Amino acid sequence: MIFKEEITRETAEELFNNSEKVLKFVADIKWKEGFVCRSCGHTNYCEGKTPSSRRCTRCKKEESATANTIFHNIKFPVNKAFYIAYNVCVGGNEFSSYNFSDQLGLNQMTCWKFKKRIMDCVQKSGKNKETEISTILLTEFRKA
Repeated sequence: MIFKEEITRETAEELFNNSEKVLKFVADIKWKEGFVCRSCGHTNYCEGKTPSSRRCTRCKKEESATANTIFHNIKFPVNKAFYIAYNVCVGGNEFSSYNFSDQLGLNQMTCWKFKKRIMDCVQKSGKNKETEISTILLTEFRKA
């Protein structure tokens, strides 16, 4: 996967330790083509209340960097979620949810559910070598 090539191991390790850097990283990918409000389609924005969020200057609706991404509505720190996502995409099934649980101090079932979410996105994208990190991170997640 291009995940390996887009992010060096050093950069990934820096992101693993800092939630704000992960949010900035996700925001940079999400709004690479520019911000467009999901409510009204306006393209002007100002900073939102939370780190890396954007607020539409027309309708005042705020959108976080994680909204409508693989990280949408997670209940644990985004840097830990990024760690799981990186290792699933780079290492495949090398790590089990028990390993993630021990390493990150999270509940095993939480790790399992998030790992499954990522693996479903990888499968949806076709497990193809051209799959980019942005495809996985920006996959909209909706509960059935």
